[in-house]
Amino acid sequence: MPGVGVLIFLLLFSSIPAIAVFIWFRLAHYPFSPLRFSCALLAGAVSFFPALVLQNILTAASNSIVYVIGKWARIADIFLRIAFTEEFSRLMVLGILFFAIRRLNPGNTGTNPPVSAGTMASAAGLIAGLGFAIIESAVYGASNPGNALLRTFTAAPLHGACGFRVGSSLAMFPERPLQAVFRFLSAVVIHGLYNFMLIIPGFVPSAAAILIALSALATSILVIRNGMNGE
Repeated sequence: MPGVGVLIFLLLFSSIPAIAVFIWFRLAHYPFSPLRFSCALLAGAVSFFPALVLQNILTAASNSIVYVIGKWARIADIFLRIAFTEEFSRLMVLGILFFAIRRLNPGNTGTNPPVSAGTMASAAGLIAGLGFAIIESAVYGASNPGNALLRTFTAAPLHGACGFRVGSSLAMFPERPLQAVFRFLSAVVIHGLYNFMLIIPGFVPSAAAILIALSALATSILVIRNGMNGE
């Protein structure tokens, strides 16, 4: 199969979780328009690139500080260079998206019954996380196609769950800034724990990583469902 064909296949395959969420939203009649869904998905996909830039910057800088932190270098790499940069990049791009939405639609969500801005932001964050996962899975899957399956069904739920937390942190920041910071950091910690478990050899750590991703996603889905239903 030609290289372009492989890339297209990986993009489509990596889109399965996002398609599943889109179908869920449509069947449940959630007041989240296809346009808003597409914008959130695109924002997540775009956030992959500033994260890559930040990671390259930290990679270049790490050589000068690795001797200072010694045995903690690997931990710093996982939680700071990878987890933090990816979540921070999502935070920046989602912040721009939410600002644009507020400027274009300064009123409430326009739904009846009204859905809170926090629920809408959390849902957008979940979708953005899946958009990020589409690009990441395609990029890394192109170099290792066998890894695409693992990323689609474990890394994609992880990114969705972390994106949910980033989106909700943005929504709560104006009124509860301290809680918003902790919500954002929870995304970094969950992301870092998942990556840390994957580098430990053996079945148990890998199973724990999968459990972290799926349980975090399940929690996000329940919160969004309850919020959309006005509960």
